[in-house]
Amino acid sequence: MTRRVAIAGVALSDVGRVDDKGPFELIAQASRRALAASGLTPSDIDGLASTSQGTLPPTDVGEYLGLRPRWIDSTSVGGASWEVMVSHAADAIAAGHADVVLLTYGSTARADLKKGLRGASINWGSRGPLQWESPYGHTLISKYAMAARRHMFQYGTTIEQLAEVAVSARFNAADNPDAMYRDPITVDDVLAGPMIADPFTKLHCCIRSDGGAAAILVAEDRVADLGVTPIWVLGSADATSHMLTSQWADVTVGPAAVTGPLAFERAGITPAEVDVAEIYDAFTYMLLLTLEDLGFCPKGEGGNFVGEHNLRLGGALPTNTDGGGLSACHPGQRGLFLIVEAVRQLRGECGPRQVPDARIACVSGTGGWFCSSGTVLLGTERP
Repeated sequence: MTRRVAIAGVALSDVGRVDDKGPFELIAQASRRALAASGLTPSDIDGLASTSQGTLPPTDVGEYLGLRPRWIDSTSVGGASWEVMVSHAADAIAAGHADVVLLTYGSTARADLKKGLRGASINWGSRGPLQWESPYGHTLISKYAMAARRHMFQYGTTIEQLAEVAVSARFNAADNPDAMYRDPITVDDVLAGPMIADPFTKLHCCIRSDGGAAAILVAEDRVADLGVTPIWVLGSADATSHMLTSQWADVTVGPAAVTGPLAFERAGITPAEVDVAEIYDAFTYMLLLTLEDLGFCPKGEGGNFVGEHNLRLGGALPTNTDGGGLSACHPGQRGLFLIVEAVRQLRGECGPRQVPDARIACVSGTGGWFCSSGTVLLGTERP
């Protein structure tokens, strides 16, 4: 079977500052809302993809939701997990292994930190390959900071250009009522913030939030009965690069340099045809490098590209139109939130932050410290 695949419904749970719900409650809330938006019921779901803070994902999620799926996925490669799982789910549906697949996620990363249930830094212990880096305090943010410095040295990228990534995100968040931070900021504001890991000040780094998200993929033969606007999966790709930074061949090239060209080739389109992009932005450099790797600008010219305000609503490539992980929300793994925003943009549901006549969206997630990548191209026209 080679059935085409569409996204029938997406939704968010309560997001931002959520102190009265746990992760599974957010998962359930987002899932119920996505079902309502798609015109489906729980009994229609025969596939489930999720990670969780529980014991055996997605078994624990399925039990909590009262589901007994015949197809499952719990691929966990960091922030790219959700784009990778969309790719896997689309392949499964195309092959007839499932007809309706629910992707769902929830996290209370901010609330847990406030309650002292998790640490403020991320170092992932000292077992396995990471034992060779952890003793030296090589945290996640320091890996990104070091890579950013290399890009600045090699290509002349400036700290002001990196700061513009954060300023553009805040510009886009202004009209998103769900965004945690909406007040405008300037490049000077970013540069004047407290230093976290040179060259990153606080506003170069993603926020911490709570929240859940869900998306429902369906086979093409189910679309006509739902009465919703389908958003079609045009092409996708996933890849891994490295775990240890010492094994990263070139810190100015990420794994999106593999997934981007493959996804575009499989979709039969080019970066020039993309109307809106939703790209993982745990740090400003993450987004800048991914733009280059996906082919939106030549290698080394990401700084100039973002410096020209191309990422802002009204720019040449509106990117992270909800405010991204730098301003809207970042509850641990943001990849599924990228998909939700892309679908809403393609359906014209975003109100004052709507990109006019958006027909094609590029969604790209990054996991770890450029360890993994998943890229998905979505469109309004059936492929």
